[in-house]
Formats: sequence, structure tokens, C-alpha cells
Amino acid sequence: MTIQADLKWIDGMQFIARAGDSPAVVIDNPDSKGGASPMQLVLIGIASCTAVDVISIMQKKRANVTDFQVKITGERAEEHPKRYTSIRIEYVLSGKGIKPGAVEQAIQLSETKYCSAMASLNAGFESNYRIVDNEQ
Repeated sequence: MTIQADLKWIDGMQFIARAGDSPAVVIDNPDSKGGASPMQLVLIGIASCTAVDVISIMQKKRANVTDFQVKITGERAEEHPKRYTSIRIEYVLSGKGIKPGAVEQAIQLSETKYCSAMASLNAGFESNYRIVDNEQ
């Protein structure tokens, strides 16, 4: 499968990117704050990739997930190319009767089998999860 994207320089360090027919994304220098930086987009890509996997697996398990968030933090090397050296992911699931074993399995499958964004990086990953039981 081939994925194609285009990037157009706007001004300064600001660019507009589009992958296929998707909506445009503004990319900018972190100091300018006119859009997400390239390295922020890497984290967003990882978070969204694993989120799609986990929520899809939980839906197949017929889990009663009513809200779902992924919180992601990356630590970068001090020296160039300043790659991510470690990434921490917290999955927050809300709903009724969500089984921890099902969540653990969904995360494990995403991290080891399905999430191509994670597999594309050379960084250590650490993850945890919280379940918010709506019955309380």
C-alpha cells in the first residue's frame, strides 16, 4: 500500500500538509504556535493509531465504553536528531463493567501487532490505563 502526502511552504516555518483527499493540517515551529510541530504530529499519529486499534478491539468485545482518551508524552534526546527516546501512553476508558483483562489485551495487541505508527519508531514505549466506572 502506498500513501501519498503533499506539503506546501506558507511562510517562515509554517507549512500546509495534506494526505490524499484528507483535510489540510497546519505545521509550524513550536515557537510560532501557528500549528503543531512535526514532532508533536508524530505523537498525535501514535496516539490516534493506537486509539483506533484499542477502541475497535473493545467494541468487538462488546465492552460498554462510553468515553475514551489517550494521553501521550514523549521524551526526546538532547542531541540531534533529538529523536524520541521514550514515550508514555495512558489510556483512559469510561463506561460500565469494563474488564481490565480486555483492556490489557486490546492495548497489547495494538502495541505489538496492529499499530504501524509504533512499529515505525525506534523508541521505548510505556503504557498504562485507567477505567472510570460509570456505575459509581
